Amino acid sequence: MENLDTIERGLCSSSCCNCNKLHTTDWMKDMPPVHDDFDAVEVRFKNTRKDYFRNVNKLKLNPGDIVAVEASPGHDIGIVSLTGELVTYQMRKYKATTLNGELRKIYRLARPVDIDKWKEAITLEHETMIQARKIAADLKLDMKIGDVEYQGDCTKAIFYYIADGRVDFRQLIRVLADTFRIRIEMKQIGARQEAGRIGGIGPCGRELCCSTWMPGFVSVTTNAARYQEISLNPQKLAGQCGKLKCCLNFEIDSYIDAQKNFPPNNIPLLTEFGEYYFLKADIFKGIYWYSKRGDAPSALVSLPVDTVKKIQKMNRAGKKPEKLGFEDVATTIKKEDTFLNMVGQEDINRFNQPKSKPRKKKRRNSSQKSNQNPNWKRKTKIK
Repeated sequence: MENLDTIERGLCSSSCCNCNKLHTTDWMKDMPPVHDDFDAVEVRFKNTRKDYFRNVNKLKLNPGDIVAVEASPGHDIGIVSLTGELVTYQMRKYKATTLNGELRKIYRLARPVDIDKWKEAITLEHETMIQARKIAADLKLDMKIGDVEYQGDCTKAIFYYIADGRVDFRQLIRVLADTFRIRIEMKQIGARQEAGRIGGIGPCGRELCCSTWMPGFVSVTTNAARYQEISLNPQKLAGQCGKLKCCLNFEIDSYIDAQKNFPPNNIPLLTEFGEYYFLKADIFKGIYWYSKRGDAPSALVSLPVDTVKKIQKMNRAGKKPEKLGFEDVATTIKKEDTFLNMVGQEDINRFNQPKSKPRKKKRRNSSQKSNQNPNWKRKTKIK
């Protein structure tokens, strides 16, 4: 049971459930239960879909167990992802699906027959998705079917689609039901949800946050990039979903707090030798970089934020300093003591440097020396 080939669905069948699809660490597993009568269990299905069920039969369930759960209609197959007291906290955060106002039930541990039928349903998903896309294209519907999930008993399938507006897919449902002979359910998702379901590797080299640990999505605007002094390049700011990267919001609060006491950067600094205009800032070091009007952008002057405030205050009073005349802050900042790489083993480019071959000293034999200087033996005797 633990060696199922379920990679296609993004499911983990190991006993510890070390999957990355919205995995939750049970930090309360060593604590005694507070509610003895609490029997809710978190069950995970394909990709990021999770739901909560009641363990009415008092089964001894552990994360990684494959169970048959109640569905509408029939039953579904899923993997237990969380048990115990932590499920109560998870149910407060996420909405659980109910049937007649109550949680659905866990029937039993999956039998070999259930698992064989479940694996058969998994193999049909990709082909069904391709055929459904062709049917939607023939009906000229402005939508994209991004994923298909079969129920464990092969009686129902969920079609996840993306559309910019409302789509009348009543004719599509009829055609799909006649083609595949199953119950059809359509669910509209956004571009971010699709990226979370499919997964992938981000430009940082790690798995996508929306498919590993982010349960919800917060709107991201270009103001987040402006606060962090990031270039407004759409190609670099967009993620695999085509929207702005969610990670732009991760550190925005720290940048906003650091800039609370910063002076405005759209005011030029006036001196007797000319005007200086703002170019960039080092927010956490508290440094503004200015360039003199008419000079090349490479000729930058770095000033602490407090100094910028003083000069702006002087300009408002009608005074101009003779010159900025402050030392370059970037050179005066004391560097922290770091590890000294004396050998060069930590340099990643050390293999690219060509090795210098040692020079061999050529020894001249006595015949060559005698030809060049016939009196060399006489000189050595005199010495």
